[in-house]
Amino acid sequence: MGAAQKISHATYKDPNVIKEIFYGITLGLCTGGLWKMHHWNNQKRTKESYDLLQKGDITVVVEDDKKYSRIYVIM
Repeated sequence: MGAAQKISHATYKDPNVIKEIFYGITLGLCTGGLWKMHHWNNQKRTKESYDLLQKGDITVVVEDDKKYSRIYVIM
């Protein structure tokens, strides 16, 4: 029973403000970079679509229905 009484518990340390600021800035920069790369990818795909449309490689047909409007891209 003597060994069971020697279990130590984790002690709470004061928060380190500098470390938390560093973690927040790092997380914000990483997340912002991923978000920016996502938007660059969307911008590239949109530009490629407009370029193909302008060259005449694809055409767009809009079909109006009573409930839905459908857009078909024909290559």
